[in-house]
Amino acid sequence: MPRKAGEWKTKTMIRNPVDMKPAKLALEDGTVFAGCSFGAEGETSGEVVFNTAMTGYQEILTDPSYRGQILTMTYPEMGNYGVNDEDFENKHPHLTGFIVRQHSRIHSNFRSTGSLAEFLAQHNIVGICEIDTRALVRRIRTEGAMRGVISTVDLDDQSLIEKARASQGLVGRDLVREVLPDQPVHWDQQLSQWWDLVSENSEKKPDGDMPHLVALDFGMKWNIGRHLCNQGCRVTILPGTATASEIMEHQPDGVFLSNGPGDPEPLDYAIQTIRELLGKVPIFGICLGHQLLALACGAKAFKLKFGHRGANQPVHNLETGKVEITSQNHGFAIEESNLPDELEITHRNLNDNTIAGLRHKTHPAFGVQYHPEASAGPHDSQYLFERFMSMISCAGANN
Repeated sequence: MPRKAGEWKTKTMIRNPVDMKPAKLALEDGTVFAGCSFGAEGETSGEVVFNTAMTGYQEILTDPSYRGQILTMTYPEMGNYGVNDEDFENKHPHLTGFIVRQHSRIHSNFRSTGSLAEFLAQHNIVGICEIDTRALVRRIRTEGAMRGVISTVDLDDQSLIEKARASQGLVGRDLVREVLPDQPVHWDQQLSQWWDLVSENSEKKPDGDMPHLVALDFGMKWNIGRHLCNQGCRVTILPGTATASEIMEHQPDGVFLSNGPGDPEPLDYAIQTIRELLGKVPIFGICLGHQLLALACGAKAFKLKFGHRGANQPVHNLETGKVEITSQNHGFAIEESNLPDELEITHRNLNDNTIAGLRHKTHPAFGVQYHPEASAGPHDSQYLFERFMSMISCAGANN
């Protein structure tokens, strides 16, 4: 017999395995969700956001761009294929909390080396499951991203709401300094062997005659380094705080600007460095790197209501007329009303018409507000790495 709506809700919400402790999520607007703890126990705060990807939770968890945020996955079940030692995008997770509808207590995959819950516990990430993530995401979409608290130790609603309201937001905060690499790195890791199954391009081995790239790491995903290396480049990764003179000491043929967390406006040091590099070497920026490139040219950034985070975001390529299906993760974007004359829009997000790509009209520099290195299914945007290589070749031929 069909259930009444109230019966369905009651039956789904009471599912509470005996070995899972209670946990609560509170938002700054006074909303409280009761669920179960998985992963680490304790209390954590951050900006609550959501990602619409159906898979790839390990890559998402280890993306430094989530620093300072509590992430909600919209797909209802997570953890069914476990985690492995190959799919890290950084050395450890940087988000502050993880929210799922249902955590799979069984994981099965030939590459799996552990469970999602074990992974979260190992890295001290507090997680909560068994809550209505549809209701949570709908609230975020309506009201905007909000500060929140997850706790397994304090289950008093009013106390948690007050903690959420007192927690730090993202605007005006320099989160990049919290995820910077300790020292320069000479990157030589190629793309995974699995890439050969979907790529028509043969692997290019970097050597002393190949272009030398300096990648400024503001919280870089490792697959970016793999793609740059796979283009046949020698890649040196420098902390995002490096000055223009320190970068030019490496005699780069091109400079890459990585993704990273938070608000681009406070990063004066990076904006000044990029401003000094413009016109000296070809520049390619992804996500935060794209924003910093625009700000170095005089543009302004603004905070999106709830951001773009997912693996199937449509982007219109204004140069070709094609639509690219992209992976995205950002909460800020570039204002079109204040766009400097020297910048030209090359891509647009079709969901809200915001700027998704820019290029400089006179200098060899461009950026996109999405992740062409991500391989969540579509590979529509990976031509951008080849475009960067062509730009470097042209610059070398003109010198």
